Amino acid sequence: MRRPTSESGVGCRKAGTGGRTWFPLLMLAWSVWIFFTPMFNTAAFPHWLWPTLGSYAVFLGLYHHAYYRSRRHLLACALGIAALGFALTPVNPGAQGYLVYACAFMAFVARPKRAMLWMAAILAAYCAMWTWIGWPWVYLFSVVMVSLAVGLMNISIQRRHQADNALRLSHDEVRRLAGVAERERIGRDLHDLLGHTLSLVALKADLAGRLVERDPAAARREIDEVARVSRDALAQVRRAVTGIRAAELVAELASAHLLLESDQIVLHYAPPEVPLPSTLETALALTVREAVTNIQRHARARQVWIALEYTREQVLLRVRDDGRGGDIVPGNGLQGMGERLQALGGELRIDARAGAGTELQARLPWPKPSTEARDATPA
Repeated sequence: MRRPTSESGVGCRKAGTGGRTWFPLLMLAWSVWIFFTPMFNTAAFPHWLWPTLGSYAVFLGLYHHAYYRSRRHLLACALGIAALGFALTPVNPGAQGYLVYACAFMAFVARPKRAMLWMAAILAAYCAMWTWIGWPWVYLFSVVMVSLAVGLMNISIQRRHQADNALRLSHDEVRRLAGVAERERIGRDLHDLLGHTLSLVALKADLAGRLVERDPAAARREIDEVARVSRDALAQVRRAVTGIRAAELVAELASAHLLLESDQIVLHYAPPEVPLPSTLETALALTVREAVTNIQRHARARQVWIALEYTREQVLLRVRDDGRGGDIVPGNGLQGMGERLQALGGELRIDARAGAGTELQARLPWPKPSTEARDATPA
């Protein structure tokens, strides 16, 4: 049994269960053993039913509170469930099942070492009570092992959840820093380009204004020079600004490197060598994100290669891994990826062979010159 956590709430609707509201009900299936144990020997436990039903009603209330209410009360809920096991055991040894739930929730009460101390203290006290009652140790051994296994598993899940959150924050930080660095570079380039050029344009325009009456021919030459300098400046600004369009893909590649590295998967890639139109760059960045996420989750790969190839007609993205390959059932991510590429006149191909890895190819044609680009082109 596991239980997701958050600062504002602790229900299964949080990230740990992906919004599956049936998850707590599924975990309650284990509680049937609380009733089954005395059923097999009703002669030895003649008065087990009503105390068990009463304790189970209290247990359901604590269980609901632990899943859906404030985290501040989680320790009290776990201790309350453990107390039910202590109180009910003399008339129903199946109450040891409450100890399993108590240890499962205890894993989320504090840091791992303190949580393990809580579990050890509860189980040690229960062992002492079991010995005092005088029941066989063989039945106690099973509940101690199961309680520790479930508690330690939940501690591991909790730590993995925290690591995933930290990794997600790292990815966001990489994207943010890449964007900041690119904006700063563009700002410096524009300042260096436009500072000199606009000063020259202003100087020549002022000179042309002075010559227009005295020497119209010279004024005309200065005006032509202003037009030429303006066109050169416009071309330089375009070259500088197009660099920012590749920033998203660069950030996505860096994020993919971090994600795969967290699973000891080696990523081989190189940043884009050619500035890409914004529509292509965005589509390719999203394709890289979806492909890398699928590899990290399903491929069991050790190495991944990402490459961009350019021709006069198209740009080709290849994402290849050395994972298990095999038949792939397209999900929403792959379908959305294919539809996005088709909307831009491209296509998506996936070659997956069992035991030989998977290769994804995303082809996109270069876009035709837009009206905006034609209007901006000097006559």
